[in-house]
Amino acid sequence: MPAIATQALSRRFGEFTAVDSLDVSVEEGEIYGFLGPNGAGKSTTVRMLVTLLKPTSGDATVAGSSVTDHPGDVRLRIGAALQSTALDPNQTGRELLALQARLYGLGRGRARRRIDELVELVDIGDAVDARISTYSGGMRRRIDLAAALVHSPEILFLDEPTTGLDPLSRARVWEEVRRLNAEAGVTVFLTTQYLEEADRLADRVAIIDRGRIAAEGTPVELKRTVGTDVILVRTPAADDALVRRLQEIPGVDRVDRHGHDLTIAAQDGSRAVGPVAVALHQAGVDVEELVLRTASLDDVFLEVTGTRFASDDEEQES
Repeated sequence: MPAIATQALSRRFGEFTAVDSLDVSVEEGEIYGFLGPNGAGKSTTVRMLVTLLKPTSGDATVAGSSVTDHPGDVRLRIGAALQSTALDPNQTGRELLALQARLYGLGRGRARRRIDELVELVDIGDAVDARISTYSGGMRRRIDLAAALVHSPEILFLDEPTTGLDPLSRARVWEEVRRLNAEAGVTVFLTTQYLEEADRLADRVAIIDRGRIAAEGTPVELKRTVGTDVILVRTPAADDALVRRLQEIPGVDRVDRHGHDLTIAAQDGSRAVGPVAVALHQAGVDVEELVLRTASLDDVFLEVTGTRFASDDEEQES
């Protein structure tokens, strides 16, 4: 049985459908990346899977139990570190972990041993005995992760665990997630709006857009769907005639047009980019931007949704 399986899982808020007939399957021991921009339905999905929100229709099985029929059984076998960390700033990290251990029924001796293991696992050191109010954002994320692991869950849900963190803290959280998966065999369901995070951490990635799965596969498989290399052209004159002209260039596998953007897939982009530039010039096309790069999950997102991917950070910078 998969660690997580959803069957037409849906959630509506009034007339708005946040999650629409979702069917996903996550195998035991897998890191499953749930990738999408803000508002795509990621957090709503996680809240249903961790039993904090009832589905409007459909169901999901998590760790062998239905989230609608047996939510209590699900909660005992999962850990969750959600977007907003619910940490008491007046507690020390150790006090927080001890409280979590008591809530899950761990005896005093077992709790003490488990806390010592977690302090080493998330690499928080002596700060575990300092008040949480003194913690940096990265340390808060790591102690929240430790709290989710106190009872040795089979499945760990991480809802955008590195949002708002600096690059160094983000890398540290990535390291902990990899180690948990490799050393403890924990299945990880990771929602993220960072392309690099999904690419580097996940065994498989699902791209969610407007509450539906737009694409799913390993990062390598998904990137292969748009070619080995990609030439991205932005021009106000993109039309079907230009697309046909570019498709005739030797070495070009496919040309897709999304508004004023052209995505040109080629097996050897460095060899194809010259002829592409020449063809654009001969067609009298004004080129606003021409970029050659290897295929990325951003290209996949553009391919399957027709729009560019933008995380919260990117939207704030623009």
